[in-house]
Amino acid sequence: MKILFICMSNICRSPYCEYVFRKIVQDDEVLSKKVEWVKSSGVFNKAFRINHKSEKVLTSEGFDRKYVLSHKPTFKWGKGRQYFKDADIIIGMTKSNKFFLPPKFHKKFALLSELAIGHYKPIHDPVLIPKQSTYNKAMEEIKGYLITYAEKLRTE
Repeated sequence: MKILFICMSNICRSPYCEYVFRKIVQDDEVLSKKVEWVKSSGVFNKAFRINHKSEKVLTSEGFDRKYVLSHKPTFKWGKGRQYFKDADIIIGMTKSNKFFLPPKFHKKFALLSELAIGHYKPIHDPVLIPKQSTYNKAMEEIKGYLITYAEKLRTE
């Protein structure tokens, strides 16, 4: 299975999902056999580097700073285009992500909250959250969804 996480700019939510979910997969014997790759991309803005608050939260969770900073945001056109083509599932954060997704990929689209808890709960873009501690709480919510989704994926 090839999993692509998307958000608007690929600087906050989707790279966080990529790093954390990839680690969950690597650390799990069953998932590592089911999941071929985990990537992320943006669907609205073309960005150039990971958000500094994402960098802080990921390094506080034990990810190597150089590894985190190696993230080069991709976009639905350009380098990211192949990710959309190759992905088996494209996982978004909000319903608006689907609006910006090229229509030919709509059948692959799912929402992270629906995959994890069975109903839609928007995962709002934390890019404008000023305090790092509040930002961290937003990412913790995402992490909970990722853990729950991983557990469901493991038993499928």
